[in-house]
Amino acid sequence: MNPTRTLHDRGQSLWLDNVTRELLNSGTLQRYIDELSVTGLTSNPTIFDHAISNSTAYDEDISRQASSAKSGEDLFFDLALADLSRAADLFQPTFARTDGVDGWVSLEVSPLLAHDTKRTLEAARNLHQRGGKSNLFIKIPGTAEGLPAIEAAIFAGVPINVTLLFSREQYVAAAEAYLRGVERRIEAGLNPAVASVASVFVSRWDVAVGGKIPGELANRLGVAVAQRTYKAYRDLLASSRFQRAANEGARAQRLLWASTGTKDPKARDTLYVEALAAPFTINTMPEATLQAFGDHGKVGDVLAPDGGDCERVLASFAKAGVDIDALAARLQDEGASSFVKSWNDLMARISSKSVAIGKAS
Repeated sequence: MNPTRTLHDRGQSLWLDNVTRELLNSGTLQRYIDELSVTGLTSNPTIFDHAISNSTAYDEDISRQASSAKSGEDLFFDLALADLSRAADLFQPTFARTDGVDGWVSLEVSPLLAHDTKRTLEAARNLHQRGGKSNLFIKIPGTAEGLPAIEAAIFAGVPINVTLLFSREQYVAAAEAYLRGVERRIEAGLNPAVASVASVFVSRWDVAVGGKIPGELANRLGVAVAQRTYKAYRDLLASSRFQRAANEGARAQRLLWASTGTKDPKARDTLYVEALAAPFTINTMPEATLQAFGDHGKVGDVLAPDGGDCERVLASFAKAGVDIDALAARLQDEGASSFVKSWNDLMARISSKSVAIGKAS
């Protein structure tokens, strides 16, 4: 059996961390759905920056809309929603079959709003309405300023993908924001079944400490942090607080592994996929990682609900001078800054393309 199918049958959803017009036009995304058990996808500003800069497939839309006096941001969201709407339609059968548990696509609010609670909430509500798809997640970063927006968006009934989470503590804060939104809906007599996922970034941990730790610890920090987070996830699902909400009709906020492409060329290219197999979770993979796992991936034991040996491994990193809490905060800040840079690059790219296409027409 194909490794991707085996992993899916173990209870983990495989999502693609990419969307381009070529993927859609060529039928490649449909093939991934049919042959590699892909049941959803995620996007971010970096992905769209690469898609638009490396393709002429968007030029016609840019040309047609550039003269309508839209801002670069509005033009971008038109382009992104056109792609994601098509992808959402491809995943609609999965969404219907699983009653909304799976089959989602994701669009991020402007990363310039990462530290602006009010405008983040406004953008999330607007984009979800503008997208018009029941299986569209809006991504909000799990920063301190993002947490109130996450709670408010869930209360407003907007499905949310919480992004830029790095540690157990950041995950728990996001999960509690989600639960507060759900509990407010229950108190208000509203349907509490608002979907959400919490996206924990993995590989960036190992990049951050690369070359600064003993060799035997190489490429082990991201997995250990993920194991610790998975224990917190399982503990939350077993808690009386969540079970009370579930008894009222609430759904679990699913845990999603992000940044699962291997960055170290000396490490196995399917490292994080193989290490993070776990039921009732999602692994969103870059295209190259998905293809590699489909070709030669191995499915072994699933993650232990108690976190396995994570605390022992993390103690070894602490002994080597790694401050996990400080590094988690730094990685979240750097992640937000990275998305801002990609966003600014993207806006510049759309502007320059609009000018070039206008001159050529």
